[in-house]
Amino acid sequence: MTIRKPLILAPAGDVDSFLAAVAAKADAIYCGLKIFSARMEASNFSIEELARLTTLAQSRGIAVHVALNSLIKPNEIEKTENILAKLVAYVRPNALIVQDLAVVPIARNLGFKGEIHLSTLANSSFPAGLEAVKQAGFDRVVLPRELNVDEIKTMAEKTPEGLDLEVFVHGALCYGVSGRCYWSSWFGGKSGLRGRCVQPCRRVYSQKNDKQRFFSCLDFSVDVLAKVLKTIPEVTTWKIEGRKKSPHYVFYTVTAYRMLRDHGQDPDKKRTAIAFLDHAMGRPSSHYNLLSQRPQNPLKSDVETGSGLFAGRVKIEKHPFFVTREALLKGDLLRIGYEDGKGHAIQRVTRSVPKRGKLVLKTDRGTRFQKGDPVFIVDRREAGVYAMIRELKTEFEGLEAPVVRPLKEKSLSVKPKNSRKRGGAKAPRSIQMTLTRTLGRGRSEGEKALWLSEGILQKLPNHVVRDSWWWLSPVVWPGDEASHISAVNQALAKGAKRFVLNMPWQRSFFADARHLELWAGPFCNIANHHALESLRVQGFSGAFAAPELGEEGFLSLAATSPIPLGIVVAGNWPLAISRIVSDDILLDTPFESPMREQGWVSRRDDTFWVFPGWRLDLTPKIRDLQRAGYTLFATMEEPVPKGMVLKQRPGLWNWDHNLL
Repeated sequence: MTIRKPLILAPAGDVDSFLAAVAAKADAIYCGLKIFSARMEASNFSIEELARLTTLAQSRGIAVHVALNSLIKPNEIEKTENILAKLVAYVRPNALIVQDLAVVPIARNLGFKGEIHLSTLANSSFPAGLEAVKQAGFDRVVLPRELNVDEIKTMAEKTPEGLDLEVFVHGALCYGVSGRCYWSSWFGGKSGLRGRCVQPCRRVYSQKNDKQRFFSCLDFSVDVLAKVLKTIPEVTTWKIEGRKKSPHYVFYTVTAYRMLRDHGQDPDKKRTAIAFLDHAMGRPSSHYNLLSQRPQNPLKSDVETGSGLFAGRVKIEKHPFFVTREALLKGDLLRIGYEDGKGHAIQRVTRSVPKRGKLVLKTDRGTRFQKGDPVFIVDRREAGVYAMIRELKTEFEGLEAPVVRPLKEKSLSVKPKNSRKRGGAKAPRSIQMTLTRTLGRGRSEGEKALWLSEGILQKLPNHVVRDSWWWLSPVVWPGDEASHISAVNQALAKGAKRFVLNMPWQRSFFADARHLELWAGPFCNIANHHALESLRVQGFSGAFAAPELGEEGFLSLAATSPIPLGIVVAGNWPLAISRIVSDDILLDTPFESPMREQGWVSRRDDTFWVFPGWRLDLTPKIRDLQRAGYTLFATMEEPVPKGMVLKQRPGLWNWDHNLL
């Protein structure tokens, strides 16, 4: 069997980075618009820019993938339609990358003929779910970075015809599993699911007498292990993370992985490729979980994890300076300190400095450098690379920009429906449930709900199983799939009828859903009526609203929902769910940020849940939610460790302001 070469997919967050990817001969480039992108902190592109760049790339056989991988709020459907209509009319990209189920029907109804790829934010992480992904209209799945090569192979073996896999080979790692991190939203109202993460996981936290960046990861790099991925034909694409990175980073990472793909057996080429990766201005890297027999924990207390290539530390004499570990070129961009530090600053190098040379730092008004602050090289204006970029930019600027006009498309929004009044039926009664991990723990108000596992089912009589709501885990790894399916079958055999699925793809665990209530859980991150309609078509009985919405979002979602709605109104909602934990952090022990925000980490089976030191509490809003049409209200009760005193805060999350 002939195995196709995997495509190398390059990131681009601005015009120069896009052109750097073209210069490096990437096979495809992914980028975002100025809205609805999961990297909103990048410069991103206008329709006019992207139309010309796509023309330039496609003329060289380079595909363009546009990321519309943001969670879409109820009042943003018309804006989504307009953006997609302009992409179809003026840009004509080869593929869309999306996490929100709403985008698929909108794009197809507008005539989009390219591929639609499921973002890693949608968390398709187990083999049985791949068929459900395909049935939902996707052509490709971007796999989670947490998977090892054996798990990737397991996914590949079960990949249905017509669906292919994309894997990350290089770039930044998030502490939380993609689509399972609410930390930025909880601490600051800026959602990672909407591309506005403020990276609270990279801050300094303290625990007992220890103070460090417990949750800040090294970068991920497959590097020489790329040869292992080449043997998996279903993995058609190698993805490089970095839409906020520099053109230098893009050029050298793409060049390196092209060399590793095409000449990985040549020792000289392999050494050159590794040298390119070492000086691409990224963080120090690890292989993470890629080798199951030799996993590498990317949480290292003795390694600087600021973005960029670590170059030295600030020293203070008459003026602040540092002795560089790397040769500096005129035009290099330096970042001093971390964004959460007092001495954080960005400076351009004005003269070349040899390795181990001394560079005096400028002290602008208000800048206070601290002794020991790290210095990172975050961009390099290398003459050869920028000569290629300038040549391509001349060609780009010579292309005629389309005249983008407002497109008057017929709205594709479903007609408003209210599940309380469908067919003149009587409104369903409101149900309150309390979700716990074991019976008898926490509050007992309302109906019982428990996290589904084989262990707890064995302890409970049939009548308790029958009368309870069963919540499926928000994270399922390939090796855990069999136990989850077994637990579902055991629950069904004991008479269970009501399940809350925390990935839409868990629908594949139920061969026959007749006479069952299957609800899409809050971790499905459902936030608009098109996504709800997609769930209805898949056979879901109801859905929980995405937890990050505010008052307007929650209430307007109910006004047009085609299926009954639920909401988590109280309890211990996790900041993040991760597959890793620092060797230096103590589980079930309070930690604290410099802003006195507290939390703790607990192990849940094979994942680690980070909880905030105060509870979610929307119970004062239940009457408003009932009037809007919500009928199912859940409280999540998690064991609070000894010594952890929960702060008394309102716990309204984003209720009083619009989620960014």
